[in-house]
Amino acid sequence: MFLRSNIAESSLEKGGTRWTGVLREIGAGIAALYAPGGMVVNATGSHTDIAQTYEGIFKAGFNHNEITVDEAMPLGTDTALATGEYHITGKNQNGEPLDVVGRWTGAYVNQGGNWKIRMVSAFPKAPPPK
Repeated sequence: MFLRSNIAESSLEKGGTRWTGVLREIGAGIAALYAPGGMVVNATGSHTDIAQTYEGIFKAGFNHNEITVDEAMPLGTDTALATGEYHITGKNQNGEPLDVVGRWTGAYVNQGGNWKIRMVSAFPKAPPPK
């Protein structure tokens, strides 16, 4: 779904220019999983520049994302929906841990025999009631 990734810390230590290049490659790689006109919807809104959206996520310090699929269902021969959980971690620029668990939903379209993401929404889980 999103992409399970674990960026080697040595890439971070090589310097800003190389890291920026890595981010662009990763962002572009993730964007290739999306259908034309695809979007990501998260707490900051709807985003259609997929590569830039994921570059921002990695630049913030997130570097590992584990995805589970709870349910997947066809809506026809060329469309499907799925839901699940994500757990994304990393370290911010101050070295403090980043750790977010949330829920996601995805809409998929089959284009030429390849399933592409049309839309993903992802939001952190609400805190438990007090």
